Parts: sequence; structure tokens; C-alpha cells
Amino acid sequence: MVLSVAREQGPSLLMIEGCLTAIAFAVAFCWPRLGTAWFSRFERACAGLARKKNLSVAVVGFAAFVLRLAILPLCPIPKPFVHDDFSFLLAADTFASGRLTNPTPAMWMHFESFHITMLPTYMSMYFPTQGLVLAAGKVLTGHPWFGLLVVTALMCSAICWMLQAWLPPTWALLGGALAILRLGLFSYWIDTYSGAGSIAALGGALLLGALPRLMKKGRLRDGLLMAAGVILLGTSRLYEGMLLCLPVAFVLVRRIFFRKDRPTTAVLLRRAAAPLALIVAAGAWMGYYNYRVFGSPTTLPYTVNRAQYGVTPYFLWQSPRPESFYRHRAMQKFYEQQEGDEFRKIHSISGFVPQTLRKAAGGILFYAGIALLLPGIMLRRVLLDRRLHFLVLCVLVLIAGQVVEVFLFPHYLAPFTAAFYAIGLQAMRHLRLWHPGDQPVGMTLTRLLVTLCVVLTGVRLGAEPLHLALPVWPGPWASEWYGSDRGSGTPRAQIESRLEQIPGRQLVIVRYPRDHNPLDEWVYYAANIDSSKVIWAREMDEAENLELIHYYKDRTVWLVQPDSKPASVSLYLSEPGQPINVDR
Repeated sequence: MVLSVAREQGPSLLMIEGCLTAIAFAVAFCWPRLGTAWFSRFERACAGLARKKNLSVAVVGFAAFVLRLAILPLCPIPKPFVHDDFSFLLAADTFASGRLTNPTPAMWMHFESFHITMLPTYMSMYFPTQGLVLAAGKVLTGHPWFGLLVVTALMCSAICWMLQAWLPPTWALLGGALAILRLGLFSYWIDTYSGAGSIAALGGALLLGALPRLMKKGRLRDGLLMAAGVILLGTSRLYEGMLLCLPVAFVLVRRIFFRKDRPTTAVLLRRAAAPLALIVAAGAWMGYYNYRVFGSPTTLPYTVNRAQYGVTPYFLWQSPRPESFYRHRAMQKFYEQQEGDEFRKIHSISGFVPQTLRKAAGGILFYAGIALLLPGIMLRRVLLDRRLHFLVLCVLVLIAGQVVEVFLFPHYLAPFTAAFYAIGLQAMRHLRLWHPGDQPVGMTLTRLLVTLCVVLTGVRLGAEPLHLALPVWPGPWASEWYGSDRGSGTPRAQIESRLEQIPGRQLVIVRYPRDHNPLDEWVYYAANIDSSKVIWAREMDEAENLELIHYYKDRTVWLVQPDSKPASVSLYLSEPGQPINVDR
């Protein structure tokens, strides 16, 4: 992955990052006082801003918002291309239409797709907060991505705010800046519609930032912010959110019931009533949402869809489910073969360790890349810092929770993002004080690594004109902070755009060959299928296809073959050379 190159492109950006990091390390040893005067002036200016804590939090969020807008000519609003993208966009379209879910469409067997529930209602299988954010963007600005942009900017601000409670203000400001560069501009958290990574990271930052403030001052404002963090975690990434809430709850219970300076009952009620009421209200709404979408207040998202389609369990102690009945080969291949292979590898004695290491490497590369791995040489000193013991404990709880999971994507770790940043920055603080040979090698190396992050941002912006290799979907795109190639999702979007320009309404039947990659899915649609200008449907047998065509008899019927090079579009034929004849 580090040394990969594409035939028509140059070296990967991850390889460039590795080479520049090695150069920075060598320069710090050879010229340990390089640029000292210039760096010192810049750091003093940043320290002046950092001392104004509220202003620095606002500046970080504003910078994240403005910078991502500024690079739109080079990194335009992303096209959906991942399974999860279309599922979350279905939720957004549903919420924007004023509904919590949709009735099952008449010809639903042709519309079955990944991570979308058709029965008992037609809706995304995921928790609702990401869909609500995207719906807000769609209603207020006309495009769902702008909702994600705002939340990502708030995430960067919240990380800076959280770090102010654990580290000196200058380092908190640096953490906010790194969050912009590494998460807020190119990562799949902002460049796809998947995962709810920004939302979960925002919730985790609010929770971890409110905890020390609440312990110290006990203000109602901090309690409300903590409640907001709990709600965001519970309605976006419940399992990982619970892993973070457990140590926080332990500390709070210990503070309330087992400390000599514990608050009185009256004070406790006054401070906790409103936050608890918010959490209870959010839980009640979530139960109502589950009832409307999945048929029961206690039936959580994921469970109905996985019971209908999934074979592979999420946790190692679970056994594979009985094989489901699949109407479509692509779905069977995904659930039984691709997901099943992952489970069989990690569930074997010989495969557990390498698969676990692979999962860990993916998370580390996403958050640190290569440039920010170097401060890890100071990890031992960080572990000895009593100030961060609680955050280290939180990460250990996360590791224990993730070891028993079959799958891992970086957004699974999102609730702990602020904790990762605090630990990484503390390692950089120790690295800055490193003086081998009585030379300021550590200070220069720290400065160069931060500068390198800025340089790499510019390199990423020029990836296309520089012909640098970026991950292309379908493929391993999620483990790199710099996102995926802009061509991902383009063929389907181009075909849909062309069909939308044709007078009248269109029905597209998608034909996959036997060796089709199920990650490259084309069959997705809006909340109200029948009113859509273009409807995408799976090809089934001849009788079922004719039934579909007769149901949509007022539409022109097209055949799309995504695996042709390039993807082909033609009028649908019942027999070679014979167009479908439908009474109009």
C-alpha cells in the first residue's frame, strides 16, 4: 500500500509522505537549529491567539469551513460511490421530505441493495443522525454535503476545545489545526457521505472536553455539552460510543458517591436534571424512530437488515448465521464471500494476529499517516504522565472493544478522535524537549513535522496535475487521510445525468456479469422511487423483468452494463435485436 503505483500515475502520496518524513528526521539531526528564528516568531504569534481560548476555538472551526470551500475547484463536492453513501443519502432524502421512513415500494425485489432495509419499511439501516445532518444541508442549502461540511467544522472546533481542558492552549490550537489538515479537507469523513465519523468525533470531543470542566467547576453548561456528546454518540455510533461512555461514567460515579468533597443531593439534582432530561428525551425519540422504521422501539438499527441479509456476525464470539435467501448474485457474493472471508480469517488461530494487526495499521495510518507516527517514540513517557492516564484508559477500553470485532473502519474509532489527538500531542511535547548531544533536535523535528503536514496538504491539492496515485473505488480507500481519487463514482453519475436530460421518465435495468465486484454497486434511488426521473433496478429473470417494465410502462427502458469498458447504455431488448414492446 505504501509503495503502490498506478500504470498511468506516479508514486502514491503515502510513499511521498514517508520519504519526506525520513528527510525531515535527517535534517533535524544534521541542522538542529534550522529556521529557529522564523519558527519562534510564528509560534509567538500563535501563542497570542491560543491564549484567547474562545476565539481560537472559533477560528479553528471557521478555518475548517472556509478552507474546504476554498478548495472546491480542485476537490469538488463528492459524488456518492460507496454503499454507505447511498444508504445515508436515502435517509437524508426521507428526512428532508418530512418523513421518518417510507412504505415498501411495489417492485421492491428489483430495488434491493446494500445497507437498505425494504421490510417492514423502506429506509437506511443506519442510525439516524448522519441522515439528519445531510437532510439539514439539503433543506437549507440545496445539497446534503453542506450539512456534513458544517458538522466537520464543528468537529475541528470541538477537538480544539477538548484539548484546552487537557493540554496547554498553544498545543490545543495546534491540535485543532492538525484536525483540519488531516480530517477536515480530504478524508472520507468529508469526501464521502459515509460513516458518521465527523458526528461521532464531535460527540466524543464534547464528552471528553466537558468531563474535566464538569469535575472542576460543575457548571450546568458543561453538563449540557456532555449530554449533547452522549446523544450524538448514541444516535450515530452506539457501540463505540458506549465504550467511551463507560470510563466517563465510572469517573463521574466515583466523584459523586465516593469522594469526600462530593456535591450535596440538592446541588447534584440542580446540575444533573437538565442534562439527564435531554438524554432521556433523545432516548425516547430514538425508540419512536425504531418503532416507525423497524417495527419495535427496542429493535435497533442494523439488526433487521443484518437478520435479512447478513451471514457474518460482527463479534468474534458469535457464530455465522444460517445462509439467507438472496435474489441477486452480487448481494450473495458480498455477504457470503467478501464478509465471510474476513470472518474466517480473523476467526482462525493463524489469522487472528495478522488480521488484528491489519486493522490496527489501518486506523493508525488514517489518524497519523507516516509524518505523525514519529512522536510515537515518546509513547513510554506519555504513559507515565498522570495527567493523561484517563485518556490512555479510554484507549485501552477501545482496544479491548475492537479486538473482539470482526470489521474495523476508521470511523469506528471516531468517538475517541480527541483522545488520540491529546495523546499524540503530548508525545510531541516530549519530543520537542528531546536534546540528543545537547542539541535541540526534538524541537526542530517537531517543527518540521508540523510543516510537513502543511506541505503534504499542498501536494494533495496538486495530486491530479502531478499525476500522483490516489486510491480508486472499489478498493482500500478508507485508511488514508488524503481520501480517494476524484473519479470514484463518476461513471454512474455521468450516465444518470445524461438520462435525466432525456425528455420523459426513464427506467434503468442494471446487468452485472458473474464476476462483478459487489463493492461497485449501481442500484440506488431516492426515497420516493415512483416519482424519480430515473429509476435504477436490478435485472432478474425475463418474467420478472417484464412485470417491472409493465408496472413502469410510461418509462423508456434502458440497459446499463457497468462492467463494460466503458460502461455501456442501450435500449433494453427482450431478445437480441428486439426492443421491449409495452402498450402505452
